[in-house]
Amino acid sequence: MKINRVASIVGIGQTNWLEDYQKTKKGENSTDSYGYGARAFVNALSDAGIDRSQIDGLIVGPTTAYERMGEVLGLDARWGGQADAVQAIMQAVMAINSGMAKVIALVYGNNQRSGGTQYGGPDASGGANFLSYIYHAPWGMTSQGALYAMMLRSYMHDRGFTEKDMGQVAVAQRAWSSINPDAVMQEKITIDDYMRSRYVCEPLHLLDYCLINDGGVALIIAESGIAKKISDNPVFIEAFGRSDINKGATALEPRLTQFYLPGQLECANQVFNAAGIGPKDIDLVQIYDSFSVHVPLALEGYGYCAIGDAAQFMREKGIGPGGQFPINTSGGHLSESYMQGWNHQLEAVKQLRGSAGKRQIKDCRFVHYSSDVSGKCSSIIYSI
Repeated sequence: MKINRVASIVGIGQTNWLEDYQKTKKGENSTDSYGYGARAFVNALSDAGIDRSQIDGLIVGPTTAYERMGEVLGLDARWGGQADAVQAIMQAVMAINSGMAKVIALVYGNNQRSGGTQYGGPDASGGANFLSYIYHAPWGMTSQGALYAMMLRSYMHDRGFTEKDMGQVAVAQRAWSSINPDAVMQEKITIDDYMRSRYVCEPLHLLDYCLINDGGVALIIAESGIAKKISDNPVFIEAFGRSDINKGATALEPRLTQFYLPGQLECANQVFNAAGIGPKDIDLVQIYDSFSVHVPLALEGYGYCAIGDAAQFMREKGIGPGGQFPINTSGGHLSESYMQGWNHQLEAVKQLRGSAGKRQIKDCRFVHYSSDVSGKCSSIIYSI
């Protein structure tokens, strides 16, 4: 199925993550997951300059119900469902390509901080047994942090990677967030700050972990012919790819012995071939970063550097402001906002529109988004 430039993003919206973070710290939460999603949706509609009656598809994040969100938003979508950020974009493109819908709203809302969502411990996510990492609860492995700590330790041993090497990611992304007025964390940090930060699950430091904050994100995706009529600057979905590593996935094997590499290599082959470009053509990389270790893995897995060279690559190229290889220019999940991959899509659009302010990448034409959660390796290339 050829999907190049079949669909475009014509509208984006978000809530005020910084303001809501400050409120929830004081116990002043003002809404729930549906409310956050609705606020972002209204902003995305305004950004697109369309009426909600023009929307015939709806995909919601996994934190809300599809039917209820449709009612809250006042939509009568004829097609839709529920998916995470990267799958939502892929599904929207496929639906548009097949004629199932023409203009689709993607809406995510999450009150994870004020709602007390637990990502570890005996009540992790309510003890839901459909989450793969909960399978390890009898051994005390109830958090993804514990799993990624084991993964990083194995990776460090295999590649000669150090904690200071890992700290480059947290420092660079905080440097980006320091010039992002929407970011939750805006105070710069140094490698020394990183090394002094406490371990949560060794060798992962506190600064290797993503934030936990409330908020919402929405995107409006339209068939490209319609998009050109709606918007003067649509952002095209150039290509996408996916390759899962399922064998031994819940036994941790792909994390500890392969670091997702086979899935990433196959996904890279798919997405770059589909787009007709290579890693050298990418202007900005957005990497899902629930933990900082995702970044070096993706750099190696998608061919931006040789296997085992991620630390040197980050050091020599520079991944923060002023560097040659910008990564997660909004601050990502570590420092901007933890919107489970959704805020990375917003940043891709802002950069390609040329509206990212002080963090704008000059002449940005291609943005690559990578997600490698639990061995499901997915990628999207956005373009103008």
